Order: sequence, then structure tokens, then C-alpha cells
Amino acid sequence: MMLMLLLTAWMTQPAPVAQTDLATAGTGSPFYRIPALTVTTRGTLLAAYDARPTLSDLPGPISVVLRRSTDGGATWGPQTVVRAGSAAGGYGDPSLLVDRTTRRIFLFHAAGVRQGFFGAATGVGHDDPDVLQTDYAFSDDDGVTWTPRRITSAIKDPSWNGIFAASGQGIQLRYGPHAGRLVQQYVIRRGKEMWAASAYSDDHGETWRMGQLVGPGADENKTVELSDGRLLLNSRAKPYRKVAFSSDGGATWTGWRDEPQLIDPANNGAIVRVHPDAAAGSAPARELLFINTESRDRREQLVIKRSCDDGATWTARAVLEPGGASYATLARLPDGRMGVLYERGTVSAIVFAVFDPATLGACPR
Repeated sequence: MMLMLLLTAWMTQPAPVAQTDLATAGTGSPFYRIPALTVTTRGTLLAAYDARPTLSDLPGPISVVLRRSTDGGATWGPQTVVRAGSAAGGYGDPSLLVDRTTRRIFLFHAAGVRQGFFGAATGVGHDDPDVLQTDYAFSDDDGVTWTPRRITSAIKDPSWNGIFAASGQGIQLRYGPHAGRLVQQYVIRRGKEMWAASAYSDDHGETWRMGQLVGPGADENKTVELSDGRLLLNSRAKPYRKVAFSSDGGATWTGWRDEPQLIDPANNGAIVRVHPDAAAGSAPARELLFINTESRDRREQLVIKRSCDDGATWTARAVLEPGGASYATLARLPDGRMGVLYERGTVSAIVFAVFDPATLGACPR
């Protein structure tokens, strides 16, 4: 199956993009939502998402499921269950993060019994059915088997209400004094306001701390490490994405503002480095890709944009899906292309596509 990529005006020919439906509504589960994607240190692609009995969020008997590909996304193994929802509670909103030193893979997700994000109670009791819990599962065998852990009391302030990991993919820092730090983004509800924050670990996931809240007006958000070692936070918001910057590895944030170059209908997107192994301060290290539905009020027109200057400007653009689409995430494949995992249409399928950043032309060097 092929998806035609609609390119910016200076590209004379559209480029075909390989596309695979990993999960289709009504097959195996009534609905699938919330894509997460990463590539392990062994080059295996992991695609995780929710299997839902309805389109409702937690609470409910939602399961987190996973598929693996060992050939760059050409073929995929069967769907397996990482956390199985039941009448006793459900799990949802996965985000994947790989520790490149230990090879351990983390799959962050929420766990709910009686309450979801908007109804969740204050407190941090790990057995409180009214507290939305913050869990992760970890794998030390390249995503084949998983072991769950609960870290609610480690990262949640007892005065907060709802909290959940922003779905998609976390990052591991490469530069400066915090190199090796694992960073996973969260959305927090404190009273009636919503905030973003980074949970981080400096001991390969043995312990976790939560950084300063940034907002209000935040929602699902991602971070990317810039060429100078700062972090850029990019958050879902309407009619423009919101951004902030951190100089201490996600512990504190400054400069919270709208980014008018990035139109958004309040939808989940992603931002990544094109060349994650590039040397600090180099031109390749400044090249970023961003994906979201470029519309002020509808979840449609899934667009990939490129920046050559650490996100200061976005100068190239390609339309990946001109029709309806919703959540989307990105992960760099071993061959340098980008894997895209997104929800097509009215979340009728979880779709994997491969995008070549070279299609957008070269950044100046």
C-alpha cells in the first residue's frame, strides 16, 4: 500500500511513502489509539498503542499492546499485550524511551481504576482507586517481555490531581553535564489548570524525579535536545503550539510562549533530531523534524516540517496525509529515514509510514 507525499512548491515530483496499517479498528479490538514508536539499540522497531473497547479514555478496560519489527518496518510481528486491562482497571497512553547505555526499554503509561485524568484525586497512594497512577514497564530483551513498575509517589506532588505520561517517545540526553539523563514528559492537572513537566532519571531509571511545572495552558508535550545542549519543549495547544526552554536538562523551564510558526488544533505531535549522533554545536545537530496536523480547528492535514536552526525557523514542509489524521509520532530509523506512527482518519487505523528527510532538500552547511 502506498501513500503519496504532497511536497512543498519547490519540489517538482511527489515522492511515494511506504505505509502499513499495524492495527485496524474492529480487528482484534473495537478501537486502537495513542501511537508510540521507538528504535532499540539493536535496531528493532517497537510500536505501542492502546487497544480500547470504546473511544473513551481511562478509566476503562484499556490494554497497552505492542508490535515489533526487526527489518526496518518492512514486516511486523504479531500484536502482543504489555499491560492487559480488565474490569479491575486499565492502562493507556504509552510512551517509549530507550537507554542506549543499558539497552533497557521503558514503556511509560497511565493506570486507572475508578478515575481518569479529569476526575483523578489528589494524593499518591499506590493502591488508591481514585488516583491516576504513573506506571512504566521495562524490557531487557529488546521488547519481547515486560516487567511493570509504579512510580506515582516518586514523581507526583500530592496536591496535584490528574497526571499522565505524554504519549509518543521520551529522550536520552547526549551533551553536557546531564549526558545520559533519561527524560519523559508528563501532563499535570493542578486544580483546573494544566501544566507540563519532565520526569528524569540520572541512574538509568532506578530512581525518578519530577522537574518544575511549565504552563499553564500545556497539554501533551515533547522535548528535543538542541545543538547547544538546551532542551526545547513543544506542547499541544490551540491555535498554535507552545514552547519553552531548559538549560538544566528539564529540571526548570523558561520562555513559555506561543509558537506562531506551528499551527495546531490541540492535537498530539512530535519533534525529533534528524541526526541524533551529530557533534554538539554542529550544523547537523541543529536539524529538527516536527509533525502534527496543521490546522487551526480540525485534525486533518498531517504535516512534517524541518528546521535547520534548532527550531528558530521552519523552512521546509511536506504533507504526509492530506485528509483526516490525529496523533502522530516520529522515530529515526537505522538507515537515517524517519518512521512515522499515526492515527488515520477518525482513528480508523494505526499506520506506520517511512519518510526520507532528504525529500525536503539539504540544510545549508
